[in-house]
Amino acid sequence: MSTRSSSMVNQLDSTPLTPKRFKNLFRWNLGLAILYLGQAAVILSLANDFFVPIVSAFTRGPGAIELQTESVFELRIAWAVFAFLALAGLDHLATSTFARKIYERDLNRGINRFRWVEYSISSTIMVLILSVYWGIVTVNALIAIIGANVAMILFGWLQEKMNPAGRTTTTMMPFWFGVLAGITPWAAMLYNVVQLGDSVDSALYIILIVQGVFFFCFGLNQWLQYRQVGKWKDYACGEKTYLVLSLAAKSLLAWQVFAVSLFA
Repeated sequence: MSTRSSSMVNQLDSTPLTPKRFKNLFRWNLGLAILYLGQAAVILSLANDFFVPIVSAFTRGPGAIELQTESVFELRIAWAVFAFLALAGLDHLATSTFARKIYERDLNRGINRFRWVEYSISSTIMVLILSVYWGIVTVNALIAIIGANVAMILFGWLQEKMNPAGRTTTTMMPFWFGVLAGITPWAAMLYNVVQLGDSVDSALYIILIVQGVFFFCFGLNQWLQYRQVGKWKDYACGEKTYLVLSLAAKSLLAWQVFAVSLFA
């Protein structure tokens, strides 16, 4: 069986990163911390009262026709945007200051636990914002979306955990499990896209497409890492790609959705 037709591939380059590469990543992390926290501060200073009502919807048992709804809470969009930017900023501040040694040691082992912890919260907030903008506003559905997105991120972490640097074989099983979990929120949003059609602002289509492309690119980046394609044989290449993708995706979503809420 060929390595390309199975779930196993050859050993990844386990050469430790050089001090020069670490210094470069340190500058990137520190720069990203400043950019994220700066944007979070600006968002907070411009925050308005725009919110999306979150509701509970249910029937009174099997066979019941009437749908019961009640308001649960109001999701303040500016605060949600501030939250995922601030979390990203704090993550990069940690990896460039007090947690730098742990971060660099982990990179030599082919893993970045800080990334997955931050993503499990920040990307979930991002997906929740996208979901409510596309009319998914029931508590039940949002809980399921949270679970699916967190599972996707944790499978990404497991992919790295199960494939340390210096290994002789690579498994892609956690990656594909993560793909399955990760497409669930997007399937729910696409259903509403079809149902709502032209009744929504075209800006929402742009936001959904842009973020969909970025979310796909995150998965593609990890796939390239573990299929050892070109420069991605070097774990640091994938790490820097994550940094760039994260900055672009979070910054674009922040200002796109905030612009919609600012002028609502």
